[in-house]
Amino acid sequence: MEFLALEWWEGASYIVTVIGLPLAIISYLFEQRRERQNEDEEIFQYLSEEYAKFQKLVLDNADLRLNYGPEDWDTQLNDEQKERKRVLYDILISLFERAYILVYEDDMDKQTARLWASWEDYMRHWCRRRDFRGILPEMLDGEDPDFQAYMSNIAAEELKRTQ
Repeated sequence: MEFLALEWWEGASYIVTVIGLPLAIISYLFEQRRERQNEDEEIFQYLSEEYAKFQKLVLDNADLRLNYGPEDWDTQLNDEQKERKRVLYDILISLFERAYILVYEDDMDKQTARLWASWEDYMRHWCRRRDFRGILPEMLDGEDPDFQAYMSNIAAEELKRTQ
């Protein structure tokens, strides 16, 4: 009788090892993936909120005509307006760099690529502006080298599109 109980416990330990351990590993990996997705979505939500705050600043400074203003508007800006515009562009570049560092990857999975696509759209939107492209090299000085290259490439592509 004691021998049967020992065999039963030994068989149960094999079942746990063969079935339970792989199941625990799969469960752990699945949970880690879900946590990573949640973290990515939290980062994206944070960055989206920061961009919304930036857009509020643009709206608060409507006299600068940063949203679809005429390209020749710069010549009519006074020194104080030019300074505010420069500060807003500095904030925007910082936000773009933060998004680049936190979200962009050379080899993105489908979810990350989807999140990144909206940031690239924002960058392209701003790079279509002649005044933004004009100040961009100066604004990129001292930023992350990979980010500098990425933004410079987008600016060059958008310049070609607008010509």
